[in-house]
Amino acid sequence: MKQKRDLFLCITCLLIAFLLTLSDGRQKDEALAARIAPEILRFHVLANSDSSEDQTLKLKVRTMLLNSIYEDLGEKASLEETKEYVLSHKDSLERQAEHYMTKLGYEYPAHMELTNCYFPTKTYGDMVFPCGNYEAVRVKIGEGKGRNWWCVLYPPLCFTDSSYAVVPDTSKAILKSSMDESDYKMISRENPKIHIRFKLADLLSKPEPTAQKTLQSP
Repeated sequence: MKQKRDLFLCITCLLIAFLLTLSDGRQKDEALAARIAPEILRFHVLANSDSSEDQTLKLKVRTMLLNSIYEDLGEKASLEETKEYVLSHKDSLERQAEHYMTKLGYEYPAHMELTNCYFPTKTYGDMVFPCGNYEAVRVKIGEGKGRNWWCVLYPPLCFTDSSYAVVPDTSKAILKSSMDESDYKMISRENPKIHIRFKLADLLSKPEPTAQKTLQSP
């Protein structure tokens, strides 16, 4: 009986320690998110439902809207300009989405808003954004009860396949200049550049010693 009680206590202690570690990690992530969030604008699309058709439609609408936004904004738009564009073009972007879906055979309404919401930890190429609250452009398709899709609208980090995308250097530069260096290092997963030098190459690159003539006495 005593052995079982000791085993139970041991397992309980390990479980508590594990949960405390998770909680501490999450708190640190949320604290980091709070520091970097003011420099970031997320993009969030909610599908009408989880049916395969609605999920496919969600991705099509996402691509159409992103292409439209980036085409109008250009590459040099600031964070404030991006927000202002979305707010001032909200109605026209909603109509574009609805017209596009009608052409595909769907009569869903589209609702766009600028809001603040909680996001889980997400990786975009070699950048990791911690869980926490971020300002976001949210697009709700139909009832908006299906699985969602999200990316970073500013700086531009929206990719069709974010797991394998390469983050543009321009976007990295924006992030690096807008936040503390230590925070940038925490969200960056860039691999350090490793320079491999071969001994043979070193030998070949060394200049040959100048030959010296030996003077012999007559």
